[in-house]
Amino acid sequence: MATLLIAVGAFVGYLVAYHTYGRWLARKVFNLDPQASVPSVELNDDRDYVPTAKSVVFGHHFTSIAGTGPIVGPAIAIMWGWVPALLWVLLGSIFIGAVHDFGSLVVSLRNRGQTVGDIAGRVLNPRVRFLFLTILLFGLWIVLAIFGLVIANVFQMFPESILPVFLQIPIAVSIGIWLHRKGRGILVPSLLALAVMYLTVWFGAGCPGIEWTGGGLGTAIRSLNASLAQWPIWIWAAVLLAYCYVASVLPVWVLLQPRDYINSLQLISTLALVVLALVVGGTAGIAVAGETERVAVELVAPAFEFSPAGAPPFFPVLFITIACGAISGFHCLVSSGTSSKQLKNETDAQFVGYGSMLTEGFLAVLVILAVAAGIGLGWPDRFPGLAGGELWSRIYSDWKAADAGLGTKIGAFVVGSANFLGGLGIDAVMATAIMGVMVASFAGTTLDTATRLQRYVVQELASTYATKVSPTALPAEGYDKEFHHGGRVARSFSLNPLVWLTNAHGATLFAVVTAFALAVMPFGAHISLGEAMRGDISAATAAAATDGGLSAEALARMSGGGFAGTLAWLKHYGGKGGMNLWPMFGATNQLLGGLAFLVICFWLWRRRKPVWFIALPTVFMLVMPAWAMLVQVGDWWAEEKWLLVFIAAVTLLLEIWMIVEAALMWPRARGVLEAALPPLDPRLRPVRS
Repeated sequence: MATLLIAVGAFVGYLVAYHTYGRWLARKVFNLDPQASVPSVELNDDRDYVPTAKSVVFGHHFTSIAGTGPIVGPAIAIMWGWVPALLWVLLGSIFIGAVHDFGSLVVSLRNRGQTVGDIAGRVLNPRVRFLFLTILLFGLWIVLAIFGLVIANVFQMFPESILPVFLQIPIAVSIGIWLHRKGRGILVPSLLALAVMYLTVWFGAGCPGIEWTGGGLGTAIRSLNASLAQWPIWIWAAVLLAYCYVASVLPVWVLLQPRDYINSLQLISTLALVVLALVVGGTAGIAVAGETERVAVELVAPAFEFSPAGAPPFFPVLFITIACGAISGFHCLVSSGTSSKQLKNETDAQFVGYGSMLTEGFLAVLVILAVAAGIGLGWPDRFPGLAGGELWSRIYSDWKAADAGLGTKIGAFVVGSANFLGGLGIDAVMATAIMGVMVASFAGTTLDTATRLQRYVVQELASTYATKVSPTALPAEGYDKEFHHGGRVARSFSLNPLVWLTNAHGATLFAVVTAFALAVMPFGAHISLGEAMRGDISAATAAAATDGGLSAEALARMSGGGFAGTLAWLKHYGGKGGMNLWPMFGATNQLLGGLAFLVICFWLWRRRKPVWFIALPTVFMLVMPAWAMLVQVGDWWAEEKWLLVFIAAVTLLLEIWMIVEAALMWPRARGVLEAALPPLDPRLRPVRS
């Protein structure tokens, strides 16, 4: 019953927050105006700037900010107890995270859809713009390198999710064309897409419930799933980033918008199923395989555990471990990078910005319940014979193992949620497939949105130093209208490489290639690629690699050298480079949130708007990530992880620099508006009205 009360209480709390605090921000602070001009109309290019219904933008925004962040973070932080995790999610999402997302969206709307990094250069100074964009560049590299690994792990653990995830692409394209070209209502295609998506989940799971004679289709699907699940991570990274390249350069209405929208329908319907299952489980219990009676849903995780084995200090590390679900700096990139270019009415910003974050917070609450209670119902495929507190303790026996085992933590959520769905009589295979597809789909939507955002950041940085032309230059004269509506950059066929990076294709290619290199490069691998190619592996190196998890078969192949040794090395080490940067993700991501708050704060301050409600979150999100990073640097130094030490030092120096710049400007900024954007060339008319 406790799980049900927590879920219902969180839902009611978020509903109240949206209609009170969210409404106050919309009306009294940001003064949203339904008659105001918006970037999607003013700069409509039918590619990035596209006026879109708020329900579709909500779907894009929500699935882009959600990803696996609100799953992995709470699933690890619960080691300190489910109460601290729950409180941080509830309070953080309402008073910090939703304000951050909403504010970033509004500020971008009022600045022609510019990213927060570009706006920083105007509300603070140009040096801050460069610093901010540099931090964004490195932060997005980490996201692109890690999320491909996360999706590959989901595919390997739950192969039934592979086919549905890729079958969503033609469904999304069909819906996109239906809505954009035909101009029809959204209800019918939404219901149709949702039904077809769940049909693909059933299909990908091998059509459970139907017995095929002579093996048949179900066996063939399961065999295909098993084969695809064996693909090395580096191959999945290449496939996923190739998809992201295509999704990033296509007009948003073709693939990005509709896929995110149908994924949001899937998530919301899945969350509704989980809540319904909690209602049933909280009152009548859950039917568990092997049990004759329905089993009560109980919280098996400890309420408080401030000193789990091997864990860093609860304070401040909790606040960077749970990012998405409470507050995430990545969200400011989505708000100002893509969503602000799609809203067709300024008043939609509350629903998209504030509402999406509260929905993500509710997802994080359900994650906490799934790993605190649902997993206690059993995980027979991986931990046969274990249940309850014994199973929970087995999974969360040690912090370092929990932090490194991202796959296990994602699996704990998938299996725990699937256990809840069992209370509704849903087949166990189908329930696991539903949750696995949801996780993989969300990670995919974050990945393709992050690629588009990285494209914007690369273009913005390159445009700073690229060869300039007259502000009145037209597209026919060579400048990239898709990115620069003022005609600042020279022709895309220029010999200057920086000019290539201001082009959508050049910037996207740079983003995916560098992300792939980062993902494939296994910093800290026990055996180098050269050693595997030559077959020259010392006994000491072989022993260290074996202790690090290398199988005897893989070691034998690497010792043989040649093509087989190279393939064995790629299969074991390739694609895991992002994991070496994973410890940096939490602090860097949260620091980005603090810097975005700083920009929002200055924007309000210059307009004599109230800043008291944002001042404490700004200070909190600048101090906590830096503090947590300093705590971690000591461990990295002792473990000789010099790459992490170097990145942490550079990040902290950039933060200090930005704070000093802000502190010097603060007294002079009150009531002084930043320089206005240059007027648009009247010859650059929107493609569509």
